[in-house]
Amino acid sequence: MVDKSSIQVIDRMALLLNIMARYDEAVSLKILSAESELHPSTTFRILSSLTHHQFVERDESGYYRLGIKLFHLGSHVSEHVDLRQQAKPIMRMLRDQLGESINLTIREKDEIVYVERAISGQMMRVEQVIGSRAPLHVTAIGKLMLAELGEEKCRQYAQRTGLPEYTINTITDIDMLISKTKQALRNGFAYDDEEAELGVGCIGVLIYNNTGDVAGGLSLSAPIERRKEEWVPIVIDAAKRLSESMGYFGHNQ
Repeated sequence: MVDKSSIQVIDRMALLLNIMARYDEAVSLKILSAESELHPSTTFRILSSLTHHQFVERDESGYYRLGIKLFHLGSHVSEHVDLRQQAKPIMRMLRDQLGESINLTIREKDEIVYVERAISGQMMRVEQVIGSRAPLHVTAIGKLMLAELGEEKCRQYAQRTGLPEYTINTITDIDMLISKTKQALRNGFAYDDEEAELGVGCIGVLIYNNTGDVAGGLSLSAPIERRKEEWVPIVIDAAKRLSESMGYFGHNQ
């Protein structure tokens, strides 16, 4: 069914902007035309108009990239974006899809803080209290945040905190922690394998804001025996959509 509220030229402009946003470098007219499935002449006319209004820039080679006007407009939007409000509908959909509790966390110094949750309706479930905290090294999100800080700062964290043990599975060795954090960052997600609490397993993915900085983390918490590996790409996709709602269109998380 055709959306009656749709305006063709605006839809095409949005399509071309979204295609350009997927590339780190400027893109040729040929690629934009092919990926949008628009005739080259149509693509050129739309790009010319976007360039005139500074939504798109055209370099000396005739390639196109997103323009400075979008940055200025985006900066006004980002001032008013609330991570919790953006996260709530995505968290509820993820909870309903997978049937487990979903958490939103941010970093505060050497801890993560739970700032929002979508609780599973199952009788046996994991609940995190909003406002509660946990050290970075015992959580899935925390390990990813340590990885983003880099090895030197990860070592400083270990020396500063002493890597306290919460369960027999808590990582208390600095070299193992660095290895695990690097692996998590490469994978784009991390597990908590009963490291903060026995019987609880988590899948965590980072959320990025419009400047590419870590805004927080989205995680699934479940009884360890119910956690499934096939949920990982679903959680990754949800975090990607949340990052995009915050204005981030960089690398895939």
